[in-house]
Amino acid sequence: MTIVVPTLFGLEGLVADELRFFGMEQVRAENGRVLFEGDLEEAARANIRLRMGERVLLELSRFTAVTFEELFQGVRDIPWEYWVGRTDTFPVKGWSLNSTLHSVPDCQSIIKKAIVDRLSSHYGIEWFEETGPTVQIQFSIMKDEVSIMLDTSGPGLHKRGYRANANEAPLRETLAAGMVDLAHVRRDSTVLDPMCGSGTILIEAALKARNISPGLTRRFACEKWSCFPEEIFPREREAARALIRKPEGFQAIGYDIDTNAVELTESNARKAHVEDLIKVRKLDLHRLILPRTPLILITNPPYGERMLDRQEAEELYQVLGSRCHPQPDHSYYVITSDEKFEEYFGRPADRRRKLYNGMLKCNLYMYYKNSNSGGKNNESTIGKRNPR
Repeated sequence: MTIVVPTLFGLEGLVADELRFFGMEQVRAENGRVLFEGDLEEAARANIRLRMGERVLLELSRFTAVTFEELFQGVRDIPWEYWVGRTDTFPVKGWSLNSTLHSVPDCQSIIKKAIVDRLSSHYGIEWFEETGPTVQIQFSIMKDEVSIMLDTSGPGLHKRGYRANANEAPLRETLAAGMVDLAHVRRDSTVLDPMCGSGTILIEAALKARNISPGLTRRFACEKWSCFPEEIFPREREAARALIRKPEGFQAIGYDIDTNAVELTESNARKAHVEDLIKVRKLDLHRLILPRTPLILITNPPYGERMLDRQEAEELYQVLGSRCHPQPDHSYYVITSDEKFEEYFGRPADRRRKLYNGMLKCNLYMYYKNSNSGGKNNESTIGKRNPR
């Protein structure tokens, strides 16, 4: 079947690279999502191993509908009895864009009615109490083309489990993983975040260096479905554990002016089981002195829309720029929504990449042309640049 992986805008190509590296077939990237062909085993593998995808959806059907009758019949034709048990909970949610059927509540109602009609015929009952496991049904209608999907993930894949607590403006884990990939972090890299907050960038870098699958210790909605073979997830988790490796010299260094942030990073690193790879301490950015050894600096400074007012943010960029001089074996990656960042940092980036932190449009400013430690372009490093 077709499996759909929604992504943050800007990460589609990186997620497609991930999936190809996992051995998925017919991978194609679209705006805001990546599709591939696979089965339930590969859906489980994607849930466990994906670093940058947001969730994993099974597409049950795709058809055209311009009337509610066509929508009803298209949904009713799906073999819902295979996917939904007689006691399962099956809520419906979705969206419609540039389509004749533009009322989302009406579409939800029709889809639910069609599913109930099909299940009633199969189970011989008219009322469903919906007290069992949740089988979340999602729909999208784009230019009258309807896609009906099941959400296998439950909570989004960015919820790794190590960040129960966060600072005031956390960076989504999937976006942090994308930044780490674009920075070409390897198993022997030194990664520095001088404004580490809750430690998300450092932890994602450490997870990649050790090749720990981000979903290894969490559970997914489809594990409770009666249609999902029980042996699939244990087998996929065992395969993922076998891929964990020694980091061979990797280290992550974090600084923050806030004592609470330092303690939060340490706590989150322990939950992620990478505390041995991360060193963090309190330090004001004004006192930052970068070592001359190979270094990849990746950071998400507080900016105007998030924590600081604009003037404070601009002063912070100036200080950061005064510390990040061009030098061999150093590369710098800074994400912010401020379009004037380069002006305050003191020089233009070697490359900019548009990314979204949730709904906030940002740019990742990449400085690497004087360096051998970071990436030479904006392609993914997955399966390409780490022969070890």
